[in-house]
Amino acid sequence: MNYKRILITDDSATSRMIIKRCIEMAGFFDIEYIEAEDGLQALTKLDTEKVDLIITDLKMPKMDGKTFIRKLKSSDDKKDIPIVVVSSLDNAILEERLKREGVMAVIGKPLSPAKVLEFLQEGE
Repeated sequence: MNYKRILITDDSATSRMIIKRCIEMAGFFDIEYIEAEDGLQALTKLDTEKVDLIITDLKMPKMDGKTFIRKLKSSDDKKDIPIVVVSSLDNAILEERLKREGVMAVIGKPLSPAKVLEFLQEGE
């Protein structure tokens, strides 16, 4: 796996913990996590932190996931970072639009180690 530093962006500390736990349960242990509570905080962290993957929720305060993704994709130095959306929104049209905007994968909640393993292997 090529992901050694992962930014997890979700307003729920519990969701961030579940994502990390699922990554570990999928067999990946040597990962450094950077956490953010919303897109605005994530962008600030990305000014000083280099990451290999971003996992983000869509529904967050201050800056939602869709706005966060658009800002990333319009940034010359951040546009190539792979993005995975983890969301409770179950909408095929939204998923297709996010993929057209450059999202690598859209994973539905509840998250499981099998779902995590699938998208992590896609990035290899």
